[in-house]
Amino acid sequence: MSVDSVRSRWGPGLVIGFAGAAAIAAMGLIFSRPDVVAMGLPLALLSGAALARRSGAESTAVVLRALPGANDDGTLSTEITVTGDAELAELVVVQSERRRRHLLVPVGGAPVFSLSKSLHSGPVTAVKASARGFSVDGAVLGVATPVTQLVRNVAPAETLLPLLPLSPRLTGMHGSHEGRRQGQGGDFRDIHQFVPGDELRRVDWRATARMSRRPGDMMVRRTNTLSDATVVIAMDTADDLGTAVATWGSGDLERSGVTSLDLSRQAARSIAAAAIAAGDRVTLHVLMHGGRSVRSGAGARHLARVEAAISATGQAGEDTRFRRTPPVPHGSVIFVLSTFFDGAASDIALMWRAAGHRVVAVDVLPVLDRTRLSREQHLALRTVLAEREEVLHDLGNAGVDMAAWGDDVPATLRAMVRTRR
Repeated sequence: MSVDSVRSRWGPGLVIGFAGAAAIAAMGLIFSRPDVVAMGLPLALLSGAALARRSGAESTAVVLRALPGANDDGTLSTEITVTGDAELAELVVVQSERRRRHLLVPVGGAPVFSLSKSLHSGPVTAVKASARGFSVDGAVLGVATPVTQLVRNVAPAETLLPLLPLSPRLTGMHGSHEGRRQGQGGDFRDIHQFVPGDELRRVDWRATARMSRRPGDMMVRRTNTLSDATVVIAMDTADDLGTAVATWGSGDLERSGVTSLDLSRQAARSIAAAAIAAGDRVTLHVLMHGGRSVRSGAGARHLARVEAAISATGQAGEDTRFRRTPPVPHGSVIFVLSTFFDGAASDIALMWRAAGHRVVAVDVLPVLDRTRLSREQHLALRTVLAEREEVLHDLGNAGVDMAAWGDDVPATLRAMVRTRR
C-alpha cells in the first residue's frame, strides 16, 4: 500500500506550467510573434521557482500512536501525526485491513484520529498509513513514505467458569482444594496417637479419654491439607478456521466469522481467570516451534501476564510442529485447546495422559457454515471431519476428558469436577 505508484516529484500544476510555457513559446516562434513568446516567460519562471523548492516536500514522516485500551465493542483508537517540512500531505489510511481513506492534512498540524473496529481477538493490524507531502499549492509532490503499520493485541472476551476439573494428585500445601495428604484446613482425616511434632491444640480430649491405653497417652485429631492445583493451558495455533468453511485457506478474516483461534484465546483466558480466582497456579504453552511460554504462577499480576501472552498469540507460520514437549509440573491438569485436525496436539495430549496427568481436550472448532460449497468441497469436508472424529475417539478411549467450547461449557466442566481421573 502506498499513496501513489508514480514516483515523480512533479505535481500536475508543475507539469502543466512547463508544458504551457513551451507550447506558447513554440507558437510564438512559428508565427514570428515575440510578444507571444514573452507571454510564456512568466509561466516558465514561476514553474522554475516551484521546481527549485522541491526539497521541502521530501522530508515527510507518519507517526502512529496507539491510544490506550479498546472499547467494549472492539473499537481501536489510533492517533496519526504527519511531520516534515512540506506544507500539506496526502495521507492514505487503511483501517483494520478493510477500509481505505484518503485525506489532505497539514504537516505538523493537529493529529488525525482513526477508529477501527476489530472483528477478531489476538494480533490485529489496526492501521496502515502512508503519506506524501506537497508544496507550492500542490505544484511539487514528495515521495511517498514507507508504509507504517500499528499492530494491536486485542484481548478476547471472557466466559465465567465457576469450577474447573482437578488433578487426582494435588501436590500443593496451600490452597482451596481438598487434598489427600495430612495437613491443616481440610476435612477430618483420622484420630491418631500423639507423636512429637503434633500441636497440643489438636489434642482431642474426648477421644483421649475414650481410646488411651496407658497413662500419658493422648489422641490428636488429624485433617487433610488444603492444596492448590496447577493448571496448564496448551494452545495449538496450527489452524485458524472460521465459521464459513468457504473461507478456509483464503485468509479472508472479514467474512470468515468467528475463528478457531478466537475461541481458543477466549477459552484460554477464561480458564486462566477461573484458576487464578480459585487460588491455583497457571502455566501457558503455545504449541509451535519457538512458541511463547509463561511459567507457573498465581495472583493478579501473573494473570495479567498470561492474558497479555494470550492476546499476542496468532496463527503459526509454515513451521508449526514443535520440536520439544513443554515441561509440565507434576500433578497438573492440562487443557489442550485445538481443532484436532493436526495430529501434533492429539499426540502430545495422549503422551501427557500416559504420564499420569489429567488431560482435558477442548475442541475449539466453531459451528460450521457449509453454504457456498461445491460438491467436491462438501466431500473433502466430510473426509477431514471423519478423520477428526477418529482422533477425538482415540483421545476418549485413552481417558482424556472431552469438552467442546460453547455455551454449555460451564456445565460440561462442572460435570468433570465430580470425577478425578
